[in-house]
Amino acid sequence: MSLKPTAVLLASGLAAATWSGAAFAAGPTCPDGSIKLGAISTITGPADFSEVPKAAKTMYDAVNRAGGVNGCKIDYEIADDKADPQVAAQAARDFIDNKKVVAMTGGASLLECAVNAPTYKRANVMSVHGLGVDPVCFNSPNIAPVNVGPYTLTTAMGLFATNKLKVKNLCAMFIIIGGTQEAYKAAIARWEQLTGQKAKLVDLTVPISGDYTPFVIKARDAGCDAVISNAIEPGVVAWVKTADAQKIGGINWLFLAPGYTVEVAKTLADSKQPIYAGTEWEPYTDRNSPANKDWIAAMNAGKRPLTAFSQGGYLSAEVMLDVIKSIDGPVTRDSINKALASMKPKSYPLAGSPYVFGTADRHAPMQSTKVVKLEKGAWTVETKDWLVVPAK
Repeated sequence: MSLKPTAVLLASGLAAATWSGAAFAAGPTCPDGSIKLGAISTITGPADFSEVPKAAKTMYDAVNRAGGVNGCKIDYEIADDKADPQVAAQAARDFIDNKKVVAMTGGASLLECAVNAPTYKRANVMSVHGLGVDPVCFNSPNIAPVNVGPYTLTTAMGLFATNKLKVKNLCAMFIIIGGTQEAYKAAIARWEQLTGQKAKLVDLTVPISGDYTPFVIKARDAGCDAVISNAIEPGVVAWVKTADAQKIGGINWLFLAPGYTVEVAKTLADSKQPIYAGTEWEPYTDRNSPANKDWIAAMNAGKRPLTAFSQGGYLSAEVMLDVIKSIDGPVTRDSINKALASMKPKSYPLAGSPYVFGTADRHAPMQSTKVVKLEKGAWTVETKDWLVVPAK
């Protein structure tokens, strides 16, 4: 018998008994006293992804309060990499060599994958990231994020523009940070391969902030009827307000997941521009969606905010707990790795694609999005069904 991790948050004494060792003839054991897991995230610095590992911790804390997994408590620790490569590298060594974690889970960082993927490979440590950001997160044998990621999402938004909006002249204008240029170019190339079309314009020189007027004018003059942008929240607002100021019409503005926030919706409530965003998981603002029910209950019980970031942490913990429960015997680095390697694809309500780790040289299991549209200060779900990016 097994319980979903979220059920632990809502169950009473029965849940505790179910998780206790007395209720199992076999299952995971913890001869070292606890199951040690870690997360490295960017918390201070240019971004704050802390809500991802904090949501995962909420899940693990709930399991611990109910007696643990088959009596085994989860010892989960979060490290802040401060968006500093040296700090990220040191944190990974500390988790692996000193704290003896069996796996990493719930991480979300601007650079941690790129810095630590070689370390994870050498140490044979696997990571179920709550939010993959840099390209290496989706191109490592030891990392498999639970989110779609900006590169697959770029392709998906291109398909939405072509198939749903009937766009003829798709343009892409990207902010390039670190080693992301080739990944974004590959994402557009994948869209071109799938549709047989060519992008009207690809501009890889957009700044993180500043005056977007030259870029908006460039898109207009190029005849773009849709523009995909990877701008983050302030940039999304700047793009749209600039288009409004220039009295530009006829362009669909397509943003990635960082643009899908309540604050963006409120700030741009008066804009008449057609604004869309792709989601990593079930749209978090749709509180009536059955797919969000367990996540909402879990976060409310743990007094965590209902955000897209908390969806990622929640889902990464769900995956890791399912992997742990599948083990008969001691939960070690080796047994976790074997369970991840042999796992079958599993569907979760929050995600449009089944999650699987497996033995591939690279992992990008999530290939689905739902698109939301900005309407009068609120996001509405534009695609009822998941938009799935076809396999290459």
